[in-house]
Amino acid sequence: MWQDFEEYILGEADGKNVKIAEIGVGKFDRIANSLNERENITIIKTDISPKDATVIRDDITNPDIDIYKDVDIIYSIRPPSELQPHLVRLAEKIDSQLIIKPLTNEDLNTGRAKMKLKNFKKASFYTLR
Repeated sequence: MWQDFEEYILGEADGKNVKIAEIGVGKFDRIANSLNERENITIIKTDISPKDATVIRDDITNPDIDIYKDVDIIYSIRPPSELQPHLVRLAEKIDSQLIIKPLTNEDLNTGRAKMKLKNFKKASFYTLR
């Protein structure tokens, strides 16, 4: 499933030079690290409690917009429902595509934003753009 999720993001990058941010990376940064191996992709990993020096400290409820300058795609894996409206606001503010991979069977809490359910191979997630 994770490989399919990564493949979808790569398809969205479409070989172009893109900047991608994973928000709330936690301890699971396999996807971000794999995407970062691509020459055309610049990855930013953020979390309120960074696990190491590769993760930028940022609070999505009050984001530092400068961190996300020129980000084309934002994604978040299993973000708590109370943070999901903040992800939407940030994506709209910086005009970025948003991908949320919630816990299985979890309802989204994105307020007025209508995200589309996407089933890509074995991965299910929501997109906004």
